[in-house]
Amino acid sequence: MDHVVVFAVLLCSLVLFVWGMVRHDLVALSALIILVAVGIIESDTAFSGFAHPAVITVAAVLVVGRGLQRSGLVDLLAKILERVPDRPTVQVILLCVVTSLASAVMNNVGALAFLMPAAIQLARKHSRSPSYLLMPMAFASLLGGMLTQIGTPPNMIIASLRAQSSGEPFGMFDFTPVGAGLAAAGVLFIGLTGWRFLPKRKGETADEDRYQVDDYITEVKVSSQATVKGQAVGELRETFSDVDILGIVRSSQRIHAPSSSLKLKTNDILLLQADSDHLKQFVEKTKTDLAAKKRFRKDAEGSDDISYQEAVVTSSSPLVRQTAASLKIRGRFGVNILALSRHGETLRQRLDRVRFKPGDVLLIQGRTHILDDALDSMGCLPLAERSYSVGEPKRIILALLLFAGGIILTVTGLMRVQVAFTVTAVSMVLTGILPVREMYDGIDWPVIILLGAMLPVGGALESTGGASLIADQMLRAGMLIPTWASMAMLLLITMLLSGVINNAATVVLMAPIAVHIASGLGISPDASFMIIAVGASCAFLTPIGHQSNTLVMGPGGYRFSDYLRLGIPMTAMVMVLGVILIQVFWT
Repeated sequence: MDHVVVFAVLLCSLVLFVWGMVRHDLVALSALIILVAVGIIESDTAFSGFAHPAVITVAAVLVVGRGLQRSGLVDLLAKILERVPDRPTVQVILLCVVTSLASAVMNNVGALAFLMPAAIQLARKHSRSPSYLLMPMAFASLLGGMLTQIGTPPNMIIASLRAQSSGEPFGMFDFTPVGAGLAAAGVLFIGLTGWRFLPKRKGETADEDRYQVDDYITEVKVSSQATVKGQAVGELRETFSDVDILGIVRSSQRIHAPSSSLKLKTNDILLLQADSDHLKQFVEKTKTDLAAKKRFRKDAEGSDDISYQEAVVTSSSPLVRQTAASLKIRGRFGVNILALSRHGETLRQRLDRVRFKPGDVLLIQGRTHILDDALDSMGCLPLAERSYSVGEPKRIILALLLFAGGIILTVTGLMRVQVAFTVTAVSMVLTGILPVREMYDGIDWPVIILLGAMLPVGGALESTGGASLIADQMLRAGMLIPTWASMAMLLLITMLLSGVINNAATVVLMAPIAVHIASGLGISPDASFMIIAVGASCAFLTPIGHQSNTLVMGPGGYRFSDYLRLGIPMTAMVMVLGVILIQVFWT
């Protein structure tokens, strides 16, 4: 009966993962605690997952990736990309190649985050929508992660799980034959054809224009100088037909859907929805004030110059699921949030009561000299033109030498990968490439917690016989189809699962099932490991399947269905070519 309990816990966990309202790391910890409480997992080994080589490797590689960023290497690449010629196919291919190569040696999201502003500037420079570039780059970051053992958490986990089953982990470049084939085919498909499947939207050209994001939600205050005092809401709606008046706050009382006959008074706060151009026109013509902007100016008299920046909320941001009011944005980060854009949704709450989501685009105001640091602390990626901090050549060369040293130590077998890259990470700190504070900031702690908690849960699925039971059912379903079709079915199931839950959790759950299926099919366990590694990395179908997909949703102006446009052909390509390559190299 133990396997029934494990199934029930995993089913509830999957539901919560998909629902997304509870953090993934908390869901994983809860599942672990429940299985410990019922005696399926021994309390002495409950937290053994946090000492697992895969967990140490992921943390060390994240720190090393942060060091490569800090050295100025990635900024140098981004600066070079600005010189790409005005040919869409060339731009897409080069951006995808650079993103995939960077993702092979560092965190996928980190590589994309540093290259994305350069891509947006490139699109603006050539009067083209960034939607043509951003999703291809996100998908390229997923493809590039498959190139090496350290390219993505699924590969690191699979390498460690293989060591448990056969005594030896996969090597640094054992993933390369399959990964390189899929990455090359994927980049060529995206660059030559795939980007044409994406929505065609008008690009922005003027420097003062904003990116092609959805309508902003913002608040304006009717000042004593405003021209709309005494004017009826209906007249205002006729004059500014492109601005939606969602509500009015008067004397701390919220008026929902105000009637057309209601006349505006001094100090009324209007909750508006419109794009940035129409908001700008509204404020200029009515002589109203952006509410947060006015407050900030009172606080900032005599201070440094004030700057404005658009930024996207990342999935690891402390803003996620919080409100501006609960976080006390002004006091905590020293900035104001003037407006918010969330594609496809009309938000009728006041701005300081909106719960932030990954992919939200914020218009942020702050003192120029602290704005960059504030965005880093908020976990937001700036989208406007950035000042590149290209490191000194000596620092870049030193960072590359240290990274190459970690690769050599691993490939030659002198050290296990978790030890080699821990040495590399510490060396980057000791040589001053990476400050100690940024070393800890570079670790994606929710992923570490998720992985450390899910590894014992995955072990419980195996030890209770649950994995073999699922595998037997899948084998029965595939008895009448050839081996390659069964492999394709396993790959598809893994990709679909990775589209709705974290890819590390997908690997932990699917790997023991895959080993039993491999035994039933009479193929090498290594082939099944590779199927899971590929499937967990190729989450092309949804914006929530991977942080890279979420990151580009707001800036690219994508809808959920846009991911299917490019994601379905990419998934089909991976299924066909992936099975062929795995059969060639691993069966």
